[in-house]
Amino acid sequence: MTTAVEHLISLPIADRRRSMDFYREAFGFEAVGVPEADGVPEPLQFRLGARTLLVLVPSGGFGWVLGDRPLAPYGASECLLGLVLTAEAEVDEVIERVRRAGGEVSAEPANQDWGYTAICTDPDGHAWQVTAGSSTAS
Repeated sequence: MTTAVEHLISLPIADRRRSMDFYREAFGFEAVGVPEADGVPEPLQFRLGARTLLVLVPSGGFGWVLGDRPLAPYGASECLLGLVLTAEAEVDEVIERVRRAGGEVSAEPANQDWGYTAICTDPDGHAWQVTAGSSTAS
């Protein structure tokens, strides 16, 4: 029996291969689906949890899905995605992998009121908060 997907998080991207490689190398996410001739599944998706998928859609198609609504320009963050880890060393490790994989770090790991946290972006400018020590879920 397969578990139904309950949540999709969809983001526009410029390059499918670059995005797949980044998310595998930086966050350790594995793409789901059968690879096409270029080795990248279509659609490009990553399972984030039992019922949640991250879907990366080429920018041209993303605008069409939104009803031709203009996409936010590179560097404009309309949402902050989060990755919650259990230890500070894991945050440091992920941030170093982000750098090696071609992402940018906009806030270095530091202790905050809500935990040890850093902010980084993927190659398309989507912001991620990587945190250890706290979660907003109750």
